[in-house]
This record gives sequence, C-alpha cells and structure tokens, in this order.
Amino acid sequence: MENIRGIVVKSQSGFFDIDTKTHGEITARLRGRLKQGARTGDLIAVGDWVEVSLQEDGTAMIEEIEERKSAFVRMAPSSRGLYEQVIIANLDEVLLVFACDDPPPNMRMLDRFLIIAERQEIPIQIIANKIDLVSRRQMRYLFGHYPELGYPVFYTSVKKKRGIRKLRRQLKGKISVLIGPSGVGKSSLLNAIQPDLGLRVSAVSQATRKGRHTTVVRQMFKLDKGGYVADTPGLKALPMWDVEPEELDGYFPELAELVPECQYSNCTHVEEPGCAVLAALEAGKIHPERYESYVRIRYGDED
Repeated sequence: MENIRGIVVKSQSGFFDIDTKTHGEITARLRGRLKQGARTGDLIAVGDWVEVSLQEDGTAMIEEIEERKSAFVRMAPSSRGLYEQVIIANLDEVLLVFACDDPPPNMRMLDRFLIIAERQEIPIQIIANKIDLVSRRQMRYLFGHYPELGYPVFYTSVKKKRGIRKLRRQLKGKISVLIGPSGVGKSSLLNAIQPDLGLRVSAVSQATRKGRHTTVVRQMFKLDKGGYVADTPGLKALPMWDVEPEELDGYFPELAELVPECQYSNCTHVEEPGCAVLAALEAGKIHPERYESYVRIRYGDED
C-alpha cells in the first residue's frame, strides 16, 4: 500500500487533518506503534509532514512523521520535568501583531515574545497595525528602533489599506503564525489578505475559548497564493522556563554587543559601576522602553 505525504493542518482530540496534494484533506489517527516509548515533548503537531495510509474501511492512519526543521514550543512543567509542547512545527516565521493604539501596545509583551522566538531561532517579523490612529512620529517612536535590531516591521492599516499588499507577499509560500493580544486587528488583517480568512480563524478561537479547559484545537489555514497561516489559541502569555536571568541580556541584541565591555563579567546592567549598557543608555544609544523591558523581565515584573 502506497503512503500519501501531507502536512498536518489541524489537531483535535487525537484526530489530525492532513492536507495532501493528491487526495485533498484527509482526517487520520496516529498508528499505535508511534506512540510507544517515553517522550519529553509532543510526538506530532500542526505543521508536521507525515506519511498517511488509506485503510479498506475508509479511515486513514499516520504511518510516519518526518523530522522537523523547526518548532515553536511552549515549555510546560510535568511530573517528569519540563515537557516540550509544540505549538507549530516547521515554522518559517513568527509575525508579532501589535496595534499602535486601541489598544495601546504592550511593549513588555512584544519584547517577551521576541526573546522566546530568538531562543527558538525562528525568524521574526513585527506588524505595527492601526497606524491610522497615531501620528507618524508616535508610530516611529514605538516601533522604529526594531529594524535596527534585526526585526523587520510592517506598518499596516486595514482602514487606509496600507501595507496589506506587502504583508501578503511576505506570507506567500511560508508557514507563518500571527501572535498578538486581543483587539490588535489580526482577524481584520487576515480578511484584508484573503477574504473570510480572519473570520475562519476567529471562529476557531471563539470555539476554543468557549470549550472545556482540556479541549485544545490547533489549526492553520491554507492561503490561496500558497503557504499557511497558523492559529494559536492560548498564546497571550508564554512562561520562559528555559531562559535564565543571567543569560537574558544575550537575547537583547543591543545589550549583547556591549556585555564584553562591562567591568564585571556577572554584570546585571542595573547599578554596577563600569557598566557599558548603562553608559549606552545614558548616551541615548539604547531605547529606554527596551531597557525597561530588560529590567522588568529579568526581575519577574513584565506587566
């Protein structure tokens, strides 16, 4: 029996929807032998490439799971230590969506997500949405320093039809995930990129919030021009279990390059004499919001 290759686009209650080139979308279950043995992380996730066999009774079974090239994970505590919960596998990019206003952007949350994506070595894009609500000066103050740090920023407005075409080109042919707080306009952006796409994502998110706590639906949606956009319920906050306070400065590019110049090797960059980071901050070479994020995250006060 010949196996069919496809990508997992939905995971719910032990059933997996597989998108294939030859047979369209197939719903399958995982072959029992693949579940054997101890695991420290999810065996299969949305975004995984798999081999599926069609059974005589019309059902389908997942026979093989291909090796992942990347994964966006959440580290969660378990009885056997930390468990790696895979949010999306084989991800090409993370797009962090924040509004310039309504609601005002939570820069601590943005910087926190940047650290997590950096830690997992996944390319990052920032979407500054609702640019029609603020002045150009305010928009640039909030987000203009991020490209200098290596994080591209897309400035968008659905109302003014700004940046939509550029964002559509960015998503084409990739597996992407849009992450951001409620009310920033993710669904409106998706609808502008592809009609009704945002409505479909919202329907899944609403169903997840209304369901039982144990019900988890992860799903990504196919784009007409190629690629997929992933929906990620429950990602308003991610604990950084695997980032120690002492290594936090390594995930702030503007701080990392200054660390070797500090007088003390264990410098916290808060009050030590001879600190290159504090000197750069005073000289206006480090954005004050970014430095505040570093201090708050290091000492457990991100809000």
